[in-house]
Amino acid sequence: MTIDYAKARAAMVEQQVRPWDVLDARVLETISRVPREAFVADARRALAYADLELPIGHGETMLKPVVEGRALQALKLAQGDEVLEIGTGSGYLAACLGHLARDVVSLERHADLADAARARLQAQGIANVEVVHADAFAWNTERRFDAICVGGAVDSVPARFVQWLRPGGRMFIVRGQAPAMEAVLVRREGEDVNAPRVESLFETGLAYLAGAAPVPHFSL
Repeated sequence: MTIDYAKARAAMVEQQVRPWDVLDARVLETISRVPREAFVADARRALAYADLELPIGHGETMLKPVVEGRALQALKLAQGDEVLEIGTGSGYLAACLGHLARDVVSLERHADLADAARARLQAQGIANVEVVHADAFAWNTERRFDAICVGGAVDSVPARFVQWLRPGGRMFIVRGQAPAMEAVLVRREGEDVNAPRVESLFETGLAYLAGAAPVPHFSL
């Protein structure tokens, strides 16, 4: 069976993303343009526009389209923004970020996923996304970003992530412990990375970033 991906993409926008209160015109236009199927392995391409997390290897998944849409909308990206993505995964969300912002640095801790995402982005002619093979908890940079998009959950928001924001910058991240995880928008108000402003967006659940899971508590 031949799938009309353009039709499937339009249906995803109208039946999944928009009903989840993603109404930003630039975000909807970006999701309508970026071919999600090009970032999905051949074996799962028929599910590219389903309301599912799709496995991509190493126990990691692509986010659901509705979560991706809400993340992009929450960040309110301008064309001149510099963006950091933590967790490249398939490269799809990096491609969307690249359409909305000036440039994107995307960190991926698995070399094979980083290589595959880099190739997919290149095949789509997206030249303003740099995929870096690195663990976010070991990576260091003096650069500061206007926005950060985190593709995995954390128990609590790491101060090192807030440090990478410019004052006034914002970060989309999922925090907490199941079943009480929430997606939040974190804003760095000034120089103090330990007192960001946090806005709750919606309840959801994600796998933890490596190194960001809660510390187990043992009792006798």
